This record gives sequence, structure tokens and C-alpha cells, in this order.
Amino acid sequence: MPPSALLRPDVLVLAGGGIVGEAWMHGVLAGIEDAAGADFRKVEAYVGTSAGSIVAARLAAGRRPPRPDATAEEDAATWSAEGQAAETDEPTGLHGLVRDAARVGWAVSEPLTSAAVTATAPVGALARAAILSRAASHGRPLQQLHTRVTRWGARFDGRLRICTVDRRSGRRTVFGAPGAPAASVADAVCASCAIPWVFAPVRIGDREYVDGGAWSTTNLDAAQTGRDTHVLCLDPAASLGGRDRRAVAVRSAFRVASELELQSLRRRGAQVAHVAPDDGASTAMGPNLMAPSRTAGALSAGYAQGRRLAAQS
Repeated sequence: MPPSALLRPDVLVLAGGGIVGEAWMHGVLAGIEDAAGADFRKVEAYVGTSAGSIVAARLAAGRRPPRPDATAEEDAATWSAEGQAAETDEPTGLHGLVRDAARVGWAVSEPLTSAAVTATAPVGALARAAILSRAASHGRPLQQLHTRVTRWGARFDGRLRICTVDRRSGRRTVFGAPGAPAASVADAVCASCAIPWVFAPVRIGDREYVDGGAWSTTNLDAAQTGRDTHVLCLDPAASLGGRDRRAVAVRSAFRVASELELQSLRRRGAQVAHVAPDDGASTAMGPNLMAPSRTAGALSAGYAQGRRLAAQS
């Protein structure tokens, strides 16, 4: 793992992983900062997907990651509200995630699938569009999240990119990238977190957008990189718990999709550090990435992992 990519990245890619993954990512970043004197608010560019879009927007707004001993009350309240909504409306533990992953195409890069239906192939977008068009157009709005992100004051200033999926076309839309539709950061973040069948799609302009994880959990290839660009990717879903067939299938799909994106960046000459939860963090996070009861433990375990990573670099 290139130490410069870990401690002094040019680009920070923050993947999807529910409220528990969000807490873990905050913890990892805080642990690295405290152990190595890093400051992730000064990174040149951010790519955020789903929960990662929240972390990216917070950093882009100049706010430090929360520490385990001083978790912001605002964060804890939002984690609790969003997790309870998801648990009430739709089971989003491992089995729910497996089912939803199959619905929205997260597993299209599984090794047994034809290369023609990988995440970036047109037929993959068409399949997503067909599936997402049958998803409920209603659901719980992410009001508390919208308020939380709005309060931070983040702007699309050229550094921040938020990944979503256009519900009508099934294609990825990266807000903040050149040529993307105009949007507020709060609207884009809520769209990126709008899990189909759980939360309401977010209308921006004349289109509806849903969770960016329906395209890819990491969206590494959305990062603007070149030769010798240092990239740090935090990927909380890479260590999903469970050993049953469905758990293994989803982990395999995530791993293959991420590896394809990693190869794309490395062909451009980028140096990439790809970090997943270690054993201790995986245990603390558990199999349900939308469980409010797990966020405090995930934050602490991420913080400890971040300090160890910094010490090893």
C-alpha cells in the first residue's frame, strides 16, 4: 500500500456502506489524522457514493471527521433516524442487501456473468432502468440528512463529485463533474443515498435519481486521476459478514467490480490504496449496515484501524 496514497492522497474515494459504513469511514479518517497529522479536509478531490457521499460532503465543507469520544449529537441522531427508517420499511441486513443488490444490479460484475453486462456496459444501464422503473416512486424522504448536509454549507467547487443513478435511464450521473446537471450538494447527497424500495428518489431538475451504489459501490473510475495521482479508497462493504451462498456472491460481485475500477485507475498511472474493514472492524460493524446500534462501535473500530494503518505506513 503506497504510504503517500494512504496519508497524503490527492483523491479520496468514499464508497457506499450504510450508516454503519459511514461511521467506520469517519473513524478511519479520524484515526489516520490523529496518528499521522494528516488533514483530509485539504484533499484535492473527493468522490462519494451513498454513505460515502455524506463523508465527502462533510470534508469538502471543511468539517473534521467525528472522533469516538466526541461524536456529534447531530450525526448520532441522523444515523438513528435513517437506520430505523430502513429497518422499519425494508430489511437491510445482509439478506436484504443481497436481495436489493440483485434487484438493482450491484452483482452484474459477478465472475459468472458475461463481460457484456459489467457495470459500465450499455446493457447494464438498460437492465437497471427496467428494474428501477418498477421500484416504488415513493418512500421515506431523507429530510434529516438534507438538513444536516445543508447546515454544513458544502458547495460544488470543482473538488467534490457525488455519484447517483438516473432512475429513468439506469445510467450513472456524477454531480459536480463537468457537464453534470446543476444541483445543491444536499440534494445530490440525498439522491446518492436514496436506496430503492427504502427511501424516496430525489428529483433534480426533471429527472429522478437514486442510490449511486446501484451503479457501483465505489465508483473509483469517476475519480479524476493521472500519472502519479495518489488515491485512497475506503470501502466498508468489501468485508460484509456472513458465509452463506448469498453473502459470498455479493462479496464476490463487489470485489470484482472494485478490481475492475482499480485496474482502470492504475492503467492511468495512479497509485491506489484500497482499504476495507479489518477483522476487528468487521466484527464491530456486523452484517446489517443500517443498524443504528452498531454506529458507535464502528466509529471506534474504524478509529483504531486508522491509527494502525498510519503506524504501519
